[in-house]
Amino acid sequence: MADVSIEVSGQMDVPAGPDSKNQFARLLQFPTQLPDAKEWMNEKRQKVRPWLVFIQTSNFKVPPSVPRLSRRIMRNIEYFQSNYLFVFLGLIAYCLITSPLLLFAIGGSFYAGYRLSKRHAEKKLVIFGHELTLAQQYGLVTLCSMPIYYLAGAGAAMFWVLGASFFCYYSSRFFL
Repeated sequence: MADVSIEVSGQMDVPAGPDSKNQFARLLQFPTQLPDAKEWMNEKRQKVRPWLVFIQTSNFKVPPSVPRLSRRIMRNIEYFQSNYLFVFLGLIAYCLITSPLLLFAIGGSFYAGYRLSKRHAEKKLVIFGHELTLAQQYGLVTLCSMPIYYLAGAGAAMFWVLGASFFCYYSSRFFL
């Protein structure tokens, strides 16, 4: 047998492994730019499928297998995503109309946020020698609003809306 020599000298760059501190910090970062709400709603409104197609019961049939069911669910969610969004928003509006205390609590929170944004433009808020950013002030308003939301029944309303949305979805699309 002949000796074979292979050149293995050189520099090797070791890729940096994922730093757990950086990953955690990345999770806590807020997006710096949010999409315009009017543009986003107009885009979703343009993608709404015809409502008669959305509720057409002649398409309901039992799927032959579980993998086919999962593909059908994903395809249905993608195809009717805007329709489901408007059903969800309608259920939220129904909850707010039928629960005036919750409507006042949410309105109060939005008013506090509005007042904070106006005050922040004029004068910065300083607590214990630290200047609070507007996002931190919004966080404080949200934190202080949580007990009020709890007393107003926001948890029950939220789970009712989610439950009704899932029921509407699965009752109308499970057998497509």
